[in-house]
Amino acid sequence: MNLAAVIFDMDGLLLDSERLALAAFVKTCDHFGLGDQTAVFEQCVGANQELGKEILRDGLKGNVDHLAFGRLWDSTYLEYTSDSAIPLKSGVVELLQDLKGLGVHTAVATSTSTSRATQKLQHSGILADFEFIVGGDQVKRSKPAPDIYLRAAELLGTPPERCLALEDSENGVRSALSAGMTVIQIPDLIQPSAALRKLGHTILETLHDVRGWCSSIRSAD
Repeated sequence: MNLAAVIFDMDGLLLDSERLALAAFVKTCDHFGLGDQTAVFEQCVGANQELGKEILRDGLKGNVDHLAFGRLWDSTYLEYTSDSAIPLKSGVVELLQDLKGLGVHTAVATSTSTSRATQKLQHSGILADFEFIVGGDQVKRSKPAPDIYLRAAELLGTPPERCLALEDSENGVRSALSAGMTVIQIPDLIQPSAALRKLGHTILETLHDVRGWCSSIRSAD
């Protein structure tokens, strides 16, 4: 692979935020007396706001107004994240430094809205490490459609086949693979399903492992 760019997902990959999202989700479920709805949460991971609404509508099955649920979940999550920096996942800083030294372009492709993603990355101190932030509001179709990764590659001026996508979620992996990119998955809260593993992408434990992978690829080139 002639690596020219690395495109990162954000939540659960760069930022250790999925645990906060799950905590906010559970608290919202408790508020509405819904019990365990973890399967619904797992479907939402990697989805943009519009797809998330559809997942909540179908998953909650009329037990509660899905729009009211979504609003409370979002406001609770904001309480957990708006006033302080979200911790970085292990290996983020080191990997970004390595890529800068290698002259590799970088961007973020996240289902979060662009404005909120920019704020979160700014608070966590890594916004300047990326040339472009592509939020879910910039494309019509959410992950797992390829749109957001194709948009990021277009902005970087790099063919998809020369891009490495880093993802934690199933929706994100399917999106990047559909875009024609090489994909490495770093699972966060949810381990890849058997069906996802059959797609043949690389699965590593941490971003520290990605550092060695990138160095070996560049050396081979």
